[in-house]
Amino acid sequence: MPAPSSSSPIPLSRIRDLVRGELFGPDDATVSGISSLEEAGPQDLTFVASDRFVKAALASKAGAFIVGRKIAQLTAPQLVVANPSYSFACVAQQFFTEPYRPRGIASNLVRGADVLIGPDVSIWPFVTLGDRVRIGARVTLFPGVFVGEDSTIGDDSVLYPNVVVRERCAIGARVIIHSGTVIGSDGFGYVQHQGRHHKIPQLGGVIIEDDVELGANVTVDRATFGQTVIKRGTKVDNLVQIAHNVTIGEDTILVAQVGIAGSTSLGRHVMVGGQAGLADHIRIGDHVMIAARAGVTRNLEPNQIVSGAPAMPHETFIKAQAIIPRLPELRQKVRELEERIRLLEARARTKKNQRRP
Repeated sequence: MPAPSSSSPIPLSRIRDLVRGELFGPDDATVSGISSLEEAGPQDLTFVASDRFVKAALASKAGAFIVGRKIAQLTAPQLVVANPSYSFACVAQQFFTEPYRPRGIASNLVRGADVLIGPDVSIWPFVTLGDRVRIGARVTLFPGVFVGEDSTIGDDSVLYPNVVVRERCAIGARVIIHSGTVIGSDGFGYVQHQGRHHKIPQLGGVIIEDDVELGANVTVDRATFGQTVIKRGTKVDNLVQIAHNVTIGEDTILVAQVGIAGSTSLGRHVMVGGQAGLADHIRIGDHVMIAARAGVTRNLEPNQIVSGAPAMPHETFIKAQAIIPRLPELRQKVRELEERIRLLEARARTKKNQRRP
């Protein structure tokens, strides 16, 4: 697949103004595409995220670079900025992303009663909207999207094919939901009685605030009562399970295959690594980092890094991991020490008996 390109060359001076960087090179130099360090060609712009990529930059054929500091060995033009990754994303968004063009409403839309649809939308064929659904301005609903009764979709949101938003759910503005994700499925709530599992009706809803992105095949369960809440700016990777009555704070990151059990609350700016599991009814403080495959079974205070199952301070986990390969050796040493102690105690008893009259 070819790299993203522009229909006309873009002067580096324009890019400099956009990212507010310092240009080392001619103002009239241009680029017409963006790409990675490895795949960039002479007309492409790329970026050097950190010093560990300098070697790859020196081998790159890119026509220009966005860098965090001037790299003396590079002969191509360089734009020096505070955050190369962020600046590169801004360039990609400004110059290499197709502007939104509304396509209107497909004729075979299935629409319930009292549905309100905002201006400039793009609603593809085979979309279903339940009764009293509210769709904001410039919303895109791809084929197969289902939005249940009394649910709302905010301005500029995008729901990719086969997304399901069930009844009484609220989606904010500029939300992106990828294919196969289900919002508002029933929480896993049952009560045992006389040896059988009886369903507890799940009567609450889901609130997803502005600027949230949910990956493919994410599941967000509706609350038993009240709301399951994903707050502003949170980003969720593919195949994540968010159970009923969970609250996730602003600007949190959940990596693939994370599972969060019911009524657990995460603070702001939390980062949870892939395949980590969080037990129910616990509280995770702000700015906590949970390593991949960790198992969290207790509350975590803010501003800490944890690893392992059960989760423990990361430094402790690293030390414990370092010992594991040596356990057979240490076990043998313990056995030898136990044998030496047994022999010494036996000798001591013998000497004691010999001293008796």
